[in-house]
Amino acid sequence: MATSSKAKKKKTVRLASGLKRARQDVKLNAANTALRSKFRTVVKNVQKAVAAGKTEGLTEMFKSAQSVIDSVAEKGIFHKNKAARHKSRLAAKVKAATTAVQPGA
Repeated sequence: MATSSKAKKKKTVRLASGLKRARQDVKLNAANTALRSKFRTVVKNVQKAVAAGKTEGLTEMFKSAQSVIDSVAEKGIFHKNKAARHKSRLAAKVKAATTAVQPGA
């Protein structure tokens, strides 16, 4: 039990470089959290549109989601393979939804 409480204890930084790093970490954490949230939002929006059967603007939604996914991977928040996996699965869902509505196209 004593080890778990020690692991949660945060040390205070005394050096100027450490203080600056701590300030930067707060800003970077906020930016990364915002991008991660945006990633989740665009993926959920595309998935909801596919589930609801909305084909209008679905490809545009997917393209915007694709750019968000690429930017998150480029900035190193998610691994590039994770981004590729999400794009691939979304593309398959979008393709299935658009071809199901337009069988002759």
